[in-house]
Amino acid sequence: MATAAAASSAERGVLEEEFKWLLKEEVHSVLKQLQDILKEASRRFTLPSGAMEGPNRQDNFVLGSSSSDQVKGVLTLQGDTLCQAEVNLKMLRTNQTLHFAFREDKQWKMQQIQDARNHVNQAIYLLTNRGENYRFQTGAEVLKLMDAVMLQLTRARNRLTTPATMTLPEVATSGLTKMFTPSLPADTLLNFYVNVNKLCLLVYQLHALQPNSTKNFRPSGSSVLHNPGSML
Repeated sequence: MATAAAASSAERGVLEEEFKWLLKEEVHSVLKQLQDILKEASRRFTLPSGAMEGPNRQDNFVLGSSSSDQVKGVLTLQGDTLCQAEVNLKMLRTNQTLHFAFREDKQWKMQQIQDARNHVNQAIYLLTNRGENYRFQTGAEVLKLMDAVMLQLTRARNRLTTPATMTLPEVATSGLTKMFTPSLPADTLLNFYVNVNKLCLLVYQLHALQPNSTKNFRPSGSSVLHNPGSML
Protein backbone atom coordinates (compact mmCIF):
# COMPACT_ATOMS: atom_id res chain seq x y z
CA MET A 1 0.00 0.00 0.00
CA ALA A 2 2.82 2.36 0.91
CA THR A 3 4.54 1.62 -2.41
CA ALA A 4 1.34 2.29 -4.38
CA ALA A 5 0.76 5.56 -2.53
CA ALA A 6 4.33 6.66 -3.20
CA ALA A 7 3.95 5.81 -6.90
CA SER A 8 0.67 7.70 -7.09
CA SER A 9 2.25 10.72 -5.40
CA ALA A 10 5.20 10.63 -7.77
CA GLU A 11 2.85 10.40 -10.78
CA ARG A 12 0.91 13.42 -9.55
CA GLY A 13 4.15 15.30 -9.14
CA VAL A 14 5.14 14.53 -12.74
CA LEU A 15 1.74 15.62 -14.03
CA GLU A 16 1.93 18.85 -12.05
CA GLU A 17 5.35 19.62 -13.50
CA GLU A 18 4.12 18.89 -17.02
CA PHE A 19 1.11 21.14 -16.46
CA LYS A 20 3.35 23.96 -15.20
CA TRP A 21 5.51 23.54 -18.28
CA LEU A 22 2.44 23.76 -20.51
CA LEU A 23 1.31 26.96 -18.80
CA LYS A 24 4.78 28.49 -19.06
CA GLU A 25 5.87 27.38 -22.54
CA GLU A 26 3.18 25.86 -24.74
CA VAL A 27 0.36 28.29 -23.92
CA HIS A 28 2.46 31.30 -24.93
CA SER A 29 3.58 29.54 -28.10
CA VAL A 30 -0.02 28.89 -29.16
CA LEU A 31 -1.12 32.41 -28.20
CA LYS A 32 1.71 33.85 -30.31
CA GLN A 33 0.55 31.84 -33.33
CA LEU A 34 -3.00 33.10 -32.77
CA GLN A 35 -1.73 36.69 -32.52
CA ASP A 36 0.05 36.36 -35.87
CA ILE A 37 -3.09 35.01 -37.54
CA LEU A 38 -5.27 37.79 -36.14
CA LYS A 39 -2.76 40.50 -37.08
CA GLU A 40 -2.84 39.26 -40.66
CA ALA A 41 -6.64 39.23 -40.56
CA SER A 42 -6.69 42.80 -39.22
CA ARG A 43 -4.29 43.96 -41.93
CA ARG A 44 -6.63 42.68 -44.62
CA PHE A 45 -9.44 44.90 -43.37
CA THR A 46 -7.61 48.11 -44.26
CA LEU A 47 -5.51 49.69 -46.97
CA PRO A 48 -1.70 49.38 -46.99
CA SER A 49 -0.22 52.31 -45.07
CA GLY A 50 3.28 52.27 -46.55
CA ALA A 51 5.19 51.56 -49.74
CA MET A 52 6.72 48.41 -48.25
CA GLU A 53 3.26 46.83 -48.02
CA GLY A 54 2.62 47.11 -51.73
CA PRO A 55 0.19 49.17 -53.82
CA ASN A 56 -3.35 49.87 -52.73
CA ARG A 57 -5.54 46.99 -53.77
CA GLN A 58 -8.85 47.68 -55.44
CA ASP A 59 -11.59 45.08 -55.64
CA ASN A 60 -14.25 45.62 -58.29
CA PHE A 61 -17.70 44.10 -57.82
CA VAL A 62 -20.11 43.81 -60.74
CA LEU A 63 -23.71 44.25 -59.71
CA GLY A 64 -26.11 41.56 -60.82
CA SER A 65 -29.78 41.67 -59.91
CA SER A 66 -31.28 38.71 -58.10
CA SER A 67 -34.65 39.14 -59.81
CA SER A 68 -34.54 41.49 -62.81
CA ASP A 69 -32.47 43.99 -64.74
CA GLN A 70 -33.86 46.90 -62.77
CA VAL A 71 -30.50 47.55 -61.10
CA LYS A 72 -27.02 47.23 -62.61
CA GLY A 73 -23.67 48.69 -61.69
CA VAL A 74 -20.06 48.39 -60.55
CA LEU A 75 -18.51 49.15 -57.15
CA THR A 76 -14.85 49.60 -56.27
CA LEU A 77 -13.81 48.68 -52.74
CA GLN A 78 -10.48 49.60 -51.13
CA GLY A 79 -10.12 48.13 -47.67
CA ASP A 80 -13.10 49.40 -45.70
CA THR A 81 -13.97 52.15 -48.20
CA LEU A 82 -16.23 52.25 -51.24
CA CYS A 83 -14.25 54.67 -53.35
CA GLN A 84 -16.26 54.41 -56.58
CA ALA A 85 -19.81 53.43 -57.41
CA GLU A 86 -21.69 53.47 -60.69
CA VAL A 87 -25.32 52.38 -60.68
CA ASN A 88 -27.95 52.14 -63.41
CA LEU A 89 -31.52 52.25 -62.10
CA LYS A 90 -34.61 51.49 -64.15
CA MET A 91 -37.32 53.78 -62.79
CA LEU A 92 -40.62 51.98 -62.42
CA ARG A 93 -42.85 54.96 -63.09
CA THR A 94 -41.19 56.20 -66.27
CA ASN A 95 -39.52 52.97 -67.40
CA GLN A 96 -36.36 55.04 -67.99
CA THR A 97 -32.88 53.87 -67.04
CA LEU A 98 -30.88 56.50 -65.17
CA HIS A 99 -27.14 56.47 -64.46
CA PHE A 100 -25.68 57.61 -61.14
CA ALA A 101 -22.09 57.64 -59.86
CA PHE A 102 -20.22 58.72 -56.74
CA ARG A 103 -19.05 62.30 -56.85
CA GLU A 104 -15.27 62.51 -57.29
CA ASP A 105 -14.86 64.02 -53.83
CA LYS A 106 -16.93 61.35 -52.07
CA GLN A 107 -16.11 57.98 -50.55
CA TRP A 108 -18.30 55.78 -48.37
CA LYS A 109 -16.93 54.06 -45.27
CA MET A 110 -18.35 50.60 -44.67
CA GLN A 111 -19.09 50.70 -40.94
CA GLN A 112 -19.52 46.93 -40.78
CA ILE A 113 -15.94 46.36 -41.95
CA GLN A 114 -14.59 48.95 -39.54
CA ASP A 115 -16.50 47.42 -36.63
CA ALA A 116 -15.35 43.89 -37.49
CA ARG A 117 -11.74 45.06 -37.60
CA ASN A 118 -12.13 46.80 -34.24
CA HIS A 119 -13.33 43.54 -32.68
CA VAL A 120 -10.37 41.66 -34.18
CA ASN A 121 -7.99 44.32 -32.83
CA GLN A 122 -9.59 44.00 -29.41
CA ALA A 123 -8.91 40.25 -29.51
CA ILE A 124 -5.28 41.01 -30.43
CA TYR A 125 -5.03 43.43 -27.50
CA LEU A 126 -6.28 40.78 -25.08
CA LEU A 127 -3.60 38.38 -26.31
CA THR A 128 -0.72 40.88 -26.31
CA ASN A 129 -1.72 41.96 -22.80
CA ARG A 130 -0.55 38.51 -21.73
CA GLY A 131 3.00 38.71 -23.05
CA GLU A 132 5.71 36.04 -22.91
CA ASN A 133 6.77 37.19 -19.45
CA TYR A 134 3.29 36.75 -18.03
CA ARG A 135 2.90 33.66 -15.86
CA PHE A 136 -0.42 31.86 -16.06
CA GLN A 137 -1.24 30.30 -12.72
CA THR A 138 -4.16 28.03 -13.60
CA GLY A 139 -5.85 26.43 -16.57
CA ALA A 140 -9.03 28.33 -15.69
CA GLU A 141 -7.13 31.58 -16.26
CA VAL A 142 -6.22 30.46 -19.79
CA LEU A 143 -9.80 29.44 -20.49
CA LYS A 144 -11.07 32.82 -19.26
CA LEU A 145 -8.70 34.59 -21.64
CA MET A 146 -9.73 32.43 -24.59
CA ASP A 147 -13.42 32.98 -23.82
CA ALA A 148 -12.84 36.75 -23.99
CA VAL A 149 -10.90 36.42 -27.26
CA MET A 150 -13.56 34.20 -28.82
CA LEU A 151 -16.26 36.67 -27.78
CA GLN A 152 -14.55 39.43 -29.78
CA LEU A 153 -14.04 37.15 -32.79
CA THR A 154 -17.69 36.07 -32.67
CA ARG A 155 -18.76 39.71 -32.61
CA ALA A 156 -16.50 40.41 -35.60
CA ARG A 157 -18.03 37.53 -37.54
CA ASN A 158 -21.58 38.47 -36.61
CA ARG A 159 -20.99 42.07 -37.73
CA LEU A 160 -20.38 40.78 -41.25
CA THR A 161 -22.83 37.88 -41.34
CA THR A 162 -25.75 39.61 -39.61
CA PRO A 163 -26.00 43.22 -40.84
CA ALA A 164 -27.58 45.71 -38.48
CA THR A 165 -31.16 46.50 -39.37
CA MET A 166 -32.06 50.00 -40.51
CA THR A 167 -35.38 51.76 -40.80
CA LEU A 168 -36.22 53.88 -43.83
CA PRO A 169 -35.67 57.15 -41.90
CA GLU A 170 -32.21 55.91 -40.92
CA VAL A 171 -31.41 55.05 -44.53
CA ALA A 172 -32.69 58.46 -45.65
CA THR A 173 -30.51 60.35 -43.15
CA SER A 174 -27.36 58.26 -43.58
CA GLY A 175 -25.91 60.68 -46.14
CA LEU A 176 -25.41 58.06 -48.83
CA THR A 177 -28.11 59.50 -51.08
CA LYS A 178 -26.20 62.80 -51.26
CA MET A 179 -23.03 61.25 -52.63
CA PHE A 180 -24.22 60.68 -56.20
CA THR A 181 -24.09 62.78 -59.32
CA PRO A 182 -26.53 63.54 -60.72
CA SER A 183 -28.59 63.65 -57.56
CA LEU A 184 -30.87 60.71 -56.88
CA PRO A 185 -34.60 61.33 -57.36
CA ALA A 186 -36.32 62.46 -54.18
CA ASP A 187 -38.35 59.23 -54.03
CA THR A 188 -35.29 56.91 -54.28
CA LEU A 189 -33.12 55.63 -51.44
CA LEU A 190 -30.03 53.41 -51.56
CA ASN A 191 -28.18 51.38 -48.97
CA PHE A 192 -25.03 49.24 -49.20
CA TYR A 193 -24.10 46.54 -46.72
CA VAL A 194 -21.95 43.44 -46.35
CA ASN A 195 -23.50 39.99 -46.05
CA VAL A 196 -20.83 37.29 -45.51
CA ASN A 197 -18.72 37.48 -48.71
CA LYS A 198 -21.11 39.67 -50.72
CA LEU A 199 -21.71 43.36 -51.11
CA CYS A 200 -25.42 44.04 -51.23
CA LEU A 201 -27.31 47.01 -52.61
CA LEU A 202 -30.84 47.83 -51.55
CA VAL A 203 -32.87 50.22 -53.69
CA TYR A 204 -36.12 51.74 -52.41
CA GLN A 205 -38.49 53.66 -54.64
CA LEU A 206 -41.06 55.38 -52.43
CA HIS A 207 -44.68 55.92 -53.40
CA ALA A 208 -47.23 58.09 -51.64
CA LEU A 209 -50.24 56.19 -50.33
CA GLN A 210 -53.62 57.30 -51.56
CA PRO A 211 -55.99 58.54 -48.81
CA ASN A 212 -58.32 55.58 -49.19
CA SER A 213 -55.44 53.09 -49.05
CA THR A 214 -54.46 53.95 -45.48
CA LYS A 215 -57.64 52.69 -43.82
CA ASN A 216 -56.17 49.34 -42.83
CA PHE A 217 -52.53 50.46 -42.89
CA ARG A 218 -50.48 49.77 -39.77
CA PRO A 219 -47.04 51.45 -39.63
CA SER A 220 -44.21 49.18 -38.65
CA GLY A 221 -41.03 50.00 -36.80
CA SER A 222 -39.32 46.80 -37.85
CA SER A 223 -36.31 46.46 -40.10
CA VAL A 224 -36.42 47.28 -43.80
CA LEU A 225 -33.41 45.03 -44.37
CA HIS A 226 -35.31 42.35 -46.26
CA ASN A 227 -34.43 40.36 -49.36
CA PRO A 228 -31.78 42.38 -51.18
CA GLY A 229 -32.71 43.43 -54.69
CA SER A 230 -29.17 43.05 -55.91
CA MET A 231 -25.91 41.54 -54.79
CA LEU A 232 -22.35 42.24 -55.88
